[in-house]
Amino acid sequence: MRPRSGTLVMDISKEKAEHYEGVYQCTARNEHGTAVSNNIVIRQSRSPLWSKERIEPVIVEEGVSLVLPCRPPAGLPPPIIFWMDNNFQRLPQSHRVSQSLNGDLYFSNVLREDSRNDYICYARFPHTQTIQQKQPITVRVFNMDEINDTMAAIYNDTDLFSEAPADERRPTFLIPSGPSSSKLVLRGQVLELECIAGGLPTPEISWIKVSGDFPTKRTSFLHYQKTLSIVNVSESDVGDYRCTAKNQHGSAHHTIHVTVKAAPYWITGPPRNLVLAPGETGKLTCLASGTPKPAVTWAMNGIPIENSPEDVSRKVEDDTIIFTDVQSGSSAVYQCTIANEYGYLLSNAFVNVLSESPRVLTQANKVFQVIRNHPALIDCHSFGSPIPKITWFKDSRSSTLDGDPYVLHDNGTLEIPIAQAHNSGKYTCVARNPLGNFENHVYLEVKEPTRILKQPEYKVVKRGREAVFECKVKHDASLIPTMTWLRDDGELPDDERFIVDSHSLTITDVTESDEGMYTCIMNTTLDHDSASAQLTVVERPDAPTDLELTDKKDRSIQLTWTPGDEHNSPIQMFLIQYEDSLHHHGHWHNLTEVPGTKTTAHLKLSPFVHYTFRVLALNAVGFSHSSFPSRMYKTKAAAPDENPTGVEGLGTQHNNLVISWKPLTSLQSNGPGLQYKVMWRQKARDGDWSSVSVANVSKFVVSGTPTFAAYEIKVQSLNDYGNGPEPTLAHGFSGEDLPVAAPSNVQAMVVNSTLVEVHWDPVSPKLIRGHLRGYKVYYWRQRSLHKHNPHHAEKQILTFGGEHSRGMLPDLHPFSLYSFNVRVFNDKGEGPASPSQDFETPEGAVTSRQVDIATQGWFIGLMCAIALLILILLIICFIQRNKGGKYPVKEKEDAHTDAEFQPMKDEDCTFVEYSDNEDHKPLKGSRTPSHATVKRDDSEDSLVDYGEGGDGQFNEDGSFIGQYSGKSGSRDTAEGHESSEAPSPINAMNSLNSFV
Repeated sequence: MRPRSGTLVMDISKEKAEHYEGVYQCTARNEHGTAVSNNIVIRQSRSPLWSKERIEPVIVEEGVSLVLPCRPPAGLPPPIIFWMDNNFQRLPQSHRVSQSLNGDLYFSNVLREDSRNDYICYARFPHTQTIQQKQPITVRVFNMDEINDTMAAIYNDTDLFSEAPADERRPTFLIPSGPSSSKLVLRGQVLELECIAGGLPTPEISWIKVSGDFPTKRTSFLHYQKTLSIVNVSESDVGDYRCTAKNQHGSAHHTIHVTVKAAPYWITGPPRNLVLAPGETGKLTCLASGTPKPAVTWAMNGIPIENSPEDVSRKVEDDTIIFTDVQSGSSAVYQCTIANEYGYLLSNAFVNVLSESPRVLTQANKVFQVIRNHPALIDCHSFGSPIPKITWFKDSRSSTLDGDPYVLHDNGTLEIPIAQAHNSGKYTCVARNPLGNFENHVYLEVKEPTRILKQPEYKVVKRGREAVFECKVKHDASLIPTMTWLRDDGELPDDERFIVDSHSLTITDVTESDEGMYTCIMNTTLDHDSASAQLTVVERPDAPTDLELTDKKDRSIQLTWTPGDEHNSPIQMFLIQYEDSLHHHGHWHNLTEVPGTKTTAHLKLSPFVHYTFRVLALNAVGFSHSSFPSRMYKTKAAAPDENPTGVEGLGTQHNNLVISWKPLTSLQSNGPGLQYKVMWRQKARDGDWSSVSVANVSKFVVSGTPTFAAYEIKVQSLNDYGNGPEPTLAHGFSGEDLPVAAPSNVQAMVVNSTLVEVHWDPVSPKLIRGHLRGYKVYYWRQRSLHKHNPHHAEKQILTFGGEHSRGMLPDLHPFSLYSFNVRVFNDKGEGPASPSQDFETPEGAVTSRQVDIATQGWFIGLMCAIALLILILLIICFIQRNKGGKYPVKEKEDAHTDAEFQPMKDEDCTFVEYSDNEDHKPLKGSRTPSHATVKRDDSEDSLVDYGEGGDGQFNEDGSFIGQYSGKSGSRDTAEGHESSEAPSPINAMNSLNSFV
């Protein structure tokens, strides 16, 4: 035994090892008692050699069962068995051939290929690391005829047959034998049940538990279902297990009854050490179980309890020792031993009878820190015998802390379930027992919690962009925080693209490998808070692959493809494009779109096209690259399916008709030799159709047509394979020419002094020789009927659209002579004018514009009387103003001889000069009819200058509506169509001056 260690060393180099075999036990002693160890068994390992034996060859008929025994020598521990050949290669095993748990090799039935001379059983002894080899076994498999031919010549003994020859047969068990057997297994060990059957064909093995189900997690089937294994066996595994071997000829059954025994095991663990003060009560319990029920024995300091000194304070009751009113000096080590036929347990427990005054083991003035709203646990670890009683105080020690909200635990710890800021302070714990007391001071600090105010948010970022996760935190100022970022619960990659600052994580140039859950963790010495957000990296999808064309027909085909990676953004749709290498090589055209959930499209095709297809995928980021093109598919040519659209007929000259159309595309041509058959005939004659075939053009000119004749038109497509469908009828007109007739029966009807209605008979459509666009009325003022004020106006034009046969001439001068004529016009121009007609406008009321009425007799007399009165007034004013001076009346009058309007100033009794020369003053506020266009020649003077201003309007047919009004609001009340108001004396004076 080594000094001061308790280790026992045995040198077996000079003696035989078996001299040291046996059971050893260690004992440890001091003044308080003696403890003993478990039994230690020492055995020498053994790996004996196989005994020499002569093994005869095994001759067996094909199809029968065969067992090759191994029977290794007993070893310590038992050897591991395996079968190999001369080349140290393991022999193959299967449903038909397998090794049993005892090491024998079983053949459910033998085949010709099983013949060999090197079936060798090996035994490996694990402790000595040696391998022993059995003599090789030779197996010859013959059919019955071969056996009869060879047996007499070689052996002359029919007993060498291992089994009578047989044809296919129902299963029989090779192991175990009989209809039933039994198996004993210890609790906690591995249960292995084995069934190997013979038969031809090879039987299949299955298992059931007759009295219940298999424990799924502890059960496995090995060696091609021939072995049932249940690990960690318990009492619940007791019962009957049935194996069944079955082939097409029948089945066989074997039942194994399993019994579970148990070596002793602890129920609540071994007995614990006991510390008692003098006069206290306690007990040791050695609670264990086993099958069969184990026996319990006690010892004190290694001596059976019944042989130990008697102690009145100790009472043994089976698996429990009760101590009552113990006294000093009764300390000892007690051994509890539990044993049955399958094993034993031994445990030492120290009973210490001790007298000690209290001591507090918690460090003095220790500071406890806790986060607000969390539980606070303030320790007061103590030692003493008897066990000290703990009392707590806070700050002034005015009262003990033994009620709500404080919780005092048995070990002396003070708990505050929900700590608040006011709980911070100094705490005192006092430990007392009959031998004295001991106090200790500690401190509690309640800190503010760490909280993440702004959590990182879920991010969907396109590859190559930047992702920023924010994580703003609030924490107690006295605690030092540490920010940590994780990705998928692991550390961030050591990559300069990951930039961490105090409040955020930035990932630049994001790649798909950066995807994951990012978590920011703020740690302090007391608490932490964390928040997570997912980063999803999206990108355009990968291009589709594996384009395949199926279901090929003249006008359709099936296209199938495999989608590429979506890159975290679902594919919304697939775009299918085609290239026509026959007509538009190198140009890709969109053909159709299909939803992103489909990978097949039925495509409609056109004849005479060399199709190549490709597919693009679209997600929220954008389109993928295009797939590799499909194989080319050529469709057959056919007659056109459609005719040109946009067929029109329109003449550009008076004797031609231009027929135009929108030509077919190459995809619409359906075949080579595309042409257009152009057909036309004059409408309403129902004559034969004229036709011509043209190619590579989109119009045809028909010459020698009558002017503006209606035509029916058709354009039909055709190619080398036939004609297109019957074309749709279109209509057109040959070219127009100038009208050749003027409106007839032209008349004028005076409505009032400024408005005249003109009537005419429409021109015959044949004479218009084109699309009727309307009529134009040319009119001009010949002269004023006032002899002193003659005037000739230039021509004015009013245009009336469509088929109007009347129109209003507004804003005329009253009391004037007008002339007019009417012309019809089409797109080519105007026809001849109708015969010129005259009309006179009657006198009208005085309006804002001066009207020349000085030639009227009644007016001349009136003006003479008014002039005399004014002359008297002038003389009076002149005398009053000049008081003997000269008034230049003559010069004043000379300066305004032709004035038409001279109002008088009140202050000086003079006339203010106004000029309203009708030859030069433009007409303000006048309007033309809504359907008319007024045209002027180069002269600034026009007929409009002589009309009254107003807001007259016309109906759609050119008739006049509304009322002509004055130029300003102040004159509206003084003007009208036929004012009966007396003439202004000032106007009358002007007229008189002109007359004089």
